[in-house]
Amino acid sequence: MAITLSENAAKHVQNFMTKRGKGVGLRIGVRTSGCSGMAYKLEFADEAGSDDLQFASHGVTLLVDPKSLPYIDGMELDYTREGLNEGFRFNNPNVKNQCGCGESFGV
Repeated sequence: MAITLSENAAKHVQNFMTKRGKGVGLRIGVRTSGCSGMAYKLEFADEAGSDDLQFASHGVTLLVDPKSLPYIDGMELDYTREGLNEGFRFNNPNVKNQCGCGESFGV
């Protein structure tokens, strides 16, 4: 069981956390939403929860709640720039289908 960051994503998270001036890591999870059933949620965490599972990747701590882990286990979070667009890309091997806009997924 593991969640990882690409080198680009880790640099982006580290830079943002430095600008914030606080935080212990990045919280990654899923929520029920969208036309395909689930959507990713990302937020900077100022402290770890008692139930959080912790993974380290390229010097960044990733926090995941146990209920989300089965849906994102094995996922790599990347940060890409394509032309004028930039953002996180979720490389999740568990995804069976996605909505047309890419905002939600199903497993």
